[in-house]
Amino acid sequence: MIIFVGMKYELVIFDLDGTLLNTIGDLAASVDYVMRSRSLPEHTDAEYRQMVGGGIKRLVERALPAELAANEAYVEDCVSQFRRYYVDNIDRHTQPYEGMQELLRSLRKQGVKVAVASNKFQHGTERLVAKFFSDVDFVAIEGNREGAPLKPDPQIVHNILAIADVDASRAIMVGDSGIDIRTAKAAGIASVGVAWGFRFAEELYDAGATDVVSTTAELERVLL
Repeated sequence: MIIFVGMKYELVIFDLDGTLLNTIGDLAASVDYVMRSRSLPEHTDAEYRQMVGGGIKRLVERALPAELAANEAYVEDCVSQFRRYYVDNIDRHTQPYEGMQELLRSLRKQGVKVAVASNKFQHGTERLVAKFFSDVDFVAIEGNREGAPLKPDPQIVHNILAIADVDASRAIMVGDSGIDIRTAKAAGIASVGVAWGFRFAEELYDAGATDVVSTTAELERVLL
């Protein structure tokens, strides 16, 4: 294993939604489509920001009225409907956060490996990364797949560490939610929270984050 002298970290693992990309508009529109088609209440983007992070099924469950969320068959039908709509409309409103494309290029230029660890389904994760970060050489792009546990289970991080051939002591995770911070802690790697995403800094600190940054310039100073 090669260790780069002077580098704080050899590998930076990024969450996707709320960290690299602002995806809330397309997620909200897709859930609202499901709600509207079933004559159920829709929600605001602010409300959806508190629902995302645990994968599609958890998002749909949180959006549904409690009595319907308890019906497994109904939830699965809604998830299937959501997925069909979202796949066709995944990037209508989605955009990278300011400075994130430049930060990824800077990390790679300086020899730092980068990866994505997301609870979004694998195809959607790969599609968005390919569209918005096509010139970035990611060592791994890990989304949710059948049989794979969701964050905060640390398995996704363990997979990336193995692919990248990097020791946990040389890796850090960047995320916008307590789920990301807890994932990093469970995997035994460092973490930093970003305040521009779907959650508040208080949640990140409560989950154990030692650093929470507000800009990509601040993030770069933490990582390099």
